[in-house]
Amino acid sequence: MLLALSLLFLSPQNPTEIHWDRWGIPHIQAADSESLFYAFGYCQAQSHADHALILFGRARGRAAEYWGESYFESDRWLTVMGVPELAEKHAQAMQPVWRQRVQAFVDGFNDYCQAHPQKVNPEAARALPVRVQDVLAHGLHILHFRFVSGPELLEKSQRQLSRGGSNAWAVAPKRSSSGNAMLLANPHLPYGDVYLFYEAHLRCPEYQAYGVTLVGSPVLGIAFNQKLGWTHTNNTHDGADLYRLELKESQYKFGKTWRPLEERTHRISVRQNDGKMAQKILQVKSSLHGPLVAEQGNTALALRVVGLDRPAPFRQWWAMGKAQSFAEFRQALDMQLLPMWTVMYADAAGNIMHLFGGLTPIRPQGPFAWDRDVDGTHPGSLWHDYHSVQELPQLLNPSSGWLQNANDPPWTTTRPLALHAADYPNYMAPRFMHFRAQSSARLLHEDPEIDFEEFVRYKHSTRMELAERILDPLIAAAKSGDALAKEGAEVLQQWDRCCNAGSRGAVLFERFVEEARRHRVSLFQKPWTEEEPFTSPQGLADPETAASLLSAAAGRVKAAYGSIDVPWGEVYRLRRDEVDLPANGGPGSLGVFRVVGFESKGKTRSATWGDSYVAAVEFSDPPRARALLTYGNASQPGSPHRTDQLPLFARQELRPVHWQWPEAVRQAQRTESLPPWSERSKVEKVK
Repeated sequence: MLLALSLLFLSPQNPTEIHWDRWGIPHIQAADSESLFYAFGYCQAQSHADHALILFGRARGRAAEYWGESYFESDRWLTVMGVPELAEKHAQAMQPVWRQRVQAFVDGFNDYCQAHPQKVNPEAARALPVRVQDVLAHGLHILHFRFVSGPELLEKSQRQLSRGGSNAWAVAPKRSSSGNAMLLANPHLPYGDVYLFYEAHLRCPEYQAYGVTLVGSPVLGIAFNQKLGWTHTNNTHDGADLYRLELKESQYKFGKTWRPLEERTHRISVRQNDGKMAQKILQVKSSLHGPLVAEQGNTALALRVVGLDRPAPFRQWWAMGKAQSFAEFRQALDMQLLPMWTVMYADAAGNIMHLFGGLTPIRPQGPFAWDRDVDGTHPGSLWHDYHSVQELPQLLNPSSGWLQNANDPPWTTTRPLALHAADYPNYMAPRFMHFRAQSSARLLHEDPEIDFEEFVRYKHSTRMELAERILDPLIAAAKSGDALAKEGAEVLQQWDRCCNAGSRGAVLFERFVEEARRHRVSLFQKPWTEEEPFTSPQGLADPETAASLLSAAAGRVKAAYGSIDVPWGEVYRLRRDEVDLPANGGPGSLGVFRVVGFESKGKTRSATWGDSYVAAVEFSDPPRARALLTYGNASQPGSPHRTDQLPLFARQELRPVHWQWPEAVRQAQRTESLPPWSERSKVEKVK
């Protein structure tokens, strides 16, 4: 008879309670922090075991060994970056209390998988058991080598274009109709890979918070509690530099001397289709600057990334979630463990804050251009320390009463401007403001008294800011164009300038912008300027060319869909498993605040990234909140929580958050009890 594991704990004192709500969100109450971490690992395995095991296997640098050739490049990159070795060092350097908490997290994860082997894909299970080092390596992989830098982000110009995005708002009591501060959390990340969020409510005597973390992380990274909350956006932070080296044999030039490269040989096992293993030899070279990531002739590039000397950055998130006042939250920020990200903050006392967070190197002055490869032969180019929190751009309680960030630099966080780039080093952040950030600022600036319902409604805005700048002159020009241009003008004349599911004209306008970009046509008469950051660029540069582009776009749309006024939602879809719904939202490059990115699926396009987690919080007593996790709170095959929130997304709705504990218990669809972590060794095998 098959054996199964049952978590029969001999001492029922202080069991951990897990109340699962209708959306598959665990509300966990534990007697101590270790038991909380244990239950959180158990819940993540229940919701995401297969996905998380692949993430842990990749972070270990052994994914090709477990799952084949397609993972070799991932293993190669993390091996070159030294992630497995760094994770081992960080595990040894961790404070005992944190080593114990992370151990509890992996114990919970492993115990669930061991107790329910039939619910774990056998191929994914090759990565079991998960270790403390795997959690640390996973954090390094995501934070330092996917967000701060990555194999596809070595060029600095690409980092700003490829990191995904987010929106964040904080509204002070002076702009809130209720007199309470409000916070919007709205990260935009891909709907899979390392970017998948997990939503939870965590509660123990020293900590209570509600929010999300990236799958595989043991601590909430975007959250709120009774007194305060925060969110992150990917900021225009520069936390990595490429150093250009001169090589001679196995040495590199540094000043007037030649230093030996550190060289290591690694063997990466690669599973073949027949299950046998092949070996690939990888030579890894490093300099004082960091590992070599490119080499040609006697020239090489070495990558230097911030924060690799600061183990377990999630310790800072825990401190942020524990904080009960702005002063305590500020102390948590002073830990400076997170390598990047804007911090947008609001609290029950009425404070709001925007911090351009992360670890920004104190880059030496001299003949160095920090926006490109740096001369690594010059000893003076090597940085060693970071700007303190006090030295970073930040704004607390602005006179405007509101703060926003939509992945724009910190200088445009509010209106009128209150931060000035000239007060900081040139390398701190670039100077620009794109259409989505302008839309974000306009939504807050134009309403002097925002209530919670308006706050939620504004978040779902699909208005195209770009269209507002050129649509009227475009229509006028098209009316003098050919037949297709005139037909397009009629459609755009009736268009609501939004990309809601029923918006007719949005597809045509989006294709018009695509045509302009494809032909490298600059649309604007007046470019963006620092003097008018919120309202430029403006005007149509070449009406005749624009009319021709609109005609071409109309022809494409008519050929594909039979009509140039096809509704947005017929072309742009929300799809997962058997669910197929009309989408709303669109590209941030068009100035849409409700960002959704799509990939082509034949004639239609499917959402693959963008609005992932949304939380609107009002710091009343108690706080009230609504939230949505677009793709649902589980990825395990067959789970109803893979798709159950997509209809809400399609209707532009958020669900209530059950923050008060009695309410969370009442709303539970099912409840589990786990032993305290200290008792988990008393697991018994039963038939």
